[in-house]
This record gives sequence, structure tokens and C-alpha cells, in this order.
Amino acid sequence: MADESKAINYVMEASSGPHFSGRRLDSAAAAASPSPTPTPTPSSYPFRDFPTHKQPFVIGVSGGTASGKTTVCDMIIQQLHDHRVVLVNQDSFYRGLTPAELKRVHEYNFDHPDAFDTEQLLECAEKLKSGQSVHIPIYDFKTHQRCSDDFRQVNASDVIILEGILVFHDQRVRNMMNMKIFVDTDADVRLARRIRRDTVERGRDINSVLEQYAKFVKPAFDDFILPSKKYADVVIPRGGDNHVAIDLIVQHIHTKLGQHDLCKIYPNVYVIQSTFQIRGMHTLIRDRDISKHDFVFYSDRVIRLVVEHGLGHLPFTEKQVVTPTGSVYTGVDFCKKLCGVSIVRSGESMENALRACCKGIKIGKILIHRHGDNGKQLIYEKLPKDICERHVLLLDPVLATGNSANEAIELLIQKGVPESHIIFLNLISAPEGIHCVCKRFPSLKIVTSEIDVGLNGEFQVIPGMGEFGDRYFGTDD
Repeated sequence: MADESKAINYVMEASSGPHFSGRRLDSAAAAASPSPTPTPTPSSYPFRDFPTHKQPFVIGVSGGTASGKTTVCDMIIQQLHDHRVVLVNQDSFYRGLTPAELKRVHEYNFDHPDAFDTEQLLECAEKLKSGQSVHIPIYDFKTHQRCSDDFRQVNASDVIILEGILVFHDQRVRNMMNMKIFVDTDADVRLARRIRRDTVERGRDINSVLEQYAKFVKPAFDDFILPSKKYADVVIPRGGDNHVAIDLIVQHIHTKLGQHDLCKIYPNVYVIQSTFQIRGMHTLIRDRDISKHDFVFYSDRVIRLVVEHGLGHLPFTEKQVVTPTGSVYTGVDFCKKLCGVSIVRSGESMENALRACCKGIKIGKILIHRHGDNGKQLIYEKLPKDICERHVLLLDPVLATGNSANEAIELLIQKGVPESHIIFLNLISAPEGIHCVCKRFPSLKIVTSEIDVGLNGEFQVIPGMGEFGDRYFGTDD
């Protein structure tokens, strides 16, 4: 996501009827990621350890006072009309002033991090991420107190937007966000908007607004808000007036919402875009009654798509060529230092597709023999001598527990291959295997065509497609 965000940010800097879930007033009072063990057992993978609900996409929107954060949020919500979206304002979590503070309210700094109940904000955000409803407090800006009886009930949604001047200040809050947006607006424009807002909506006079701005608002912006801009994935100049930026952000969010939840947790996991063709081929190769000939034919088609997608993640260099018309075409040159490594024996089924895509490519072998499902032992490896200088496409059609994959990856790293130079290609992956590999090798990329439900007690991928190597090479019963 970091590379995509940088690309969007570049465009942002260069560019000159919402559906709310459960937003109502009510008078009533009202999860950590699993850590797979290196050698799992069936009880190590209870399905309760993995998200049973669709993980929401969390967006943080920060910026100076009156920069247009709320306008940007409203525009995003309006364009995400086909998804359930909820907006949580940091302003709702202001601490109520004590009687002593109320007597000297003009000396109170509302723009300091200590003015907010960040712990309660965290608690509410974590509950929303886990699929629970929450009660959001309501703050009265005229009395500087929370309404004791009223609250806003917010239900779990597809998208959660956390908006506020200091939502990037606390690292714990930042870590919950899938995308961080900073609204960057000229200081004079922000001051004019603040004067208009505070005099009209909050009953303050101009002198008190200017005095508060000079004494607290501007220093707090310089000390706390502006420094948090560095954490933003996307910077929007001119706020709500920048329609191009907001359109690009919404397109990016739509793309992410269509991804599997694990792709949001691990940005280096890629699932090729599903089509009816791909779903149809998966339907065929998963059918236990399909003939061997058809199984091989349709498996080869899906493997070819996975390989092509994996090659798209390799580095490239710009190259110009002259076309038959005498024109110059500016394109890219393929990565030259490349090899494949198959995990014997199922991985060998993917070699033909790789050779068809990369003429003359070198392919190494790794054989890992298992002593039962709880043990593993490398018994053979034959790799190119200069493999440490190459990008490696690691081939294995099924990622189940991740044990064999981890052994193979560890061997490649011992041979000098940088972790970030390894792309692991497979047809189907179990969530347990993805967790196991990505936790241990976060810089490695995984490219797969589908992520299945999980593993059963016999470590089989469910729904899966059985013993792939036996079915492909015709050695099954």
C-alpha cells in the first residue's frame, strides 16, 4: 500500500446522499493478530483466531483547524454510496472541563493532545473494527461538557473514518488505519473559516476567537498537527476544492474494499483479480470427478495467470525502441536477473508456465521431506550458483500450513537472496499459511489466485483441491 499511496500523493500535490450505519441519538445509558507457531498442530488453528467478519477499511483524516476535513469526509462518504460508512469525529472525545477549568476556560488549550480522551477513542475504534456497535459521546462546545444522557450509537460498517486535528498524534490510533489523509489548506483560509464557524455555531466573539488562535491554535498546529503530516499516505491540497484528489482516493478505497481481508493486513499479499473465467476454472479443478486431462489443462491456465501476475511485481527499467513506422516507443525492459525455484514435487507443475513466459529461465529445486505433519526436514536442493544476485519466483501450487514454504524461504535467504527479492507463487492459499509466512518474512511477496477458508484437522486446505501433485501427475488413486 505504501507504493500506491506515494503514487496517489504525487498526483494530489500536482493537482491544483451518504449511507450512514446506525447514526442516531439515544437517551439510554449505555483482538490481536494470531501468532502462528513454527510447528502447528490442529488445535493451533482454531478458526476463532482469524477474523470471522469482514474487516472494515479504516481511514484517518487529519489537518489543521477549519482545513476542510469534514468536507473531505462528506465527499468521500457520498461517493462510497454503495458501502456502509461511519464517521467518528475526534471532537466527540473531548474531556469535559472541571469546574476550576470552566472558570478559566479562556486559558484552556483545546488543541493540545491532553484535551482528548484518546483511550476512549481507541476503545471505540477497536470495537468497531471487531464488528461491535459502540456508543459515541456527544460534546457540547458551548458548555464544554459531554451530554450526560445522550450518545450516538454507531454500528459496524464497511468503512470507518476517524477525523480530527490530532488523530495521527497517537501511534496506537495511527496503527489502526489502512489509509491516512492529511488535508492541507492555507493558514489564512483556515483562520477565516474558524472565525466564521466559532462566531456563528459556537456563540463566541471575534476577539476571543483571535486571542485563542494566537495563544493556542497556531502554536498547537506548529507543535503537534503539522509534524503529523509526515505520517500521511495522501496529502490533499485545498481540501474539499480538490475534486481530482478525492476522486482518486475513492477509486483507491473501492479497490481496497474489493480485496480479501488478509491483503489489508499484509500489503505484500496479492490475489489476482477474480473473473467468471477464473472462477469457472477453479470450479473445474476443484471438482473431484474431473478427468486428469481436464485437471491438468485448466490448472495450467490458472498457473499461467498467476505466473504472469507475479512477473508484474518484478523491477523494470525504461527502454526506448524504434517501431517499424520509424517512431520511437518508450516502454520498459524486463528484469534480467531472474530464476525460478520449485518446491518438489507439486511445484514442478508450475515450471512449464514459467518457461513459457520467460525464455531460457533457470529453475532450481528444493525437496523438503516431512516426518508427519509436525516435523520437516530439507533433504535436497539444487540452485543456480549466482542465485544471490537474482530475483526468485518460488513455486508451490498450495500454501497450507506454511511449514514447507518457510523452510524453502529460509534456505534461499541463507544462500544470500534478499527477502524482498522472493515472490512466492501459488494457486490457492490457506489463511493459516499466509499468517505463518508473512509474520516471519514480511518483505516477501505472495501471489495467489484464491484464498480459501482454512485448514481442517488433517492440515488439508478447505475447500481446497486435494493432493495437487498426485492429481496433476496422475499418481492419485
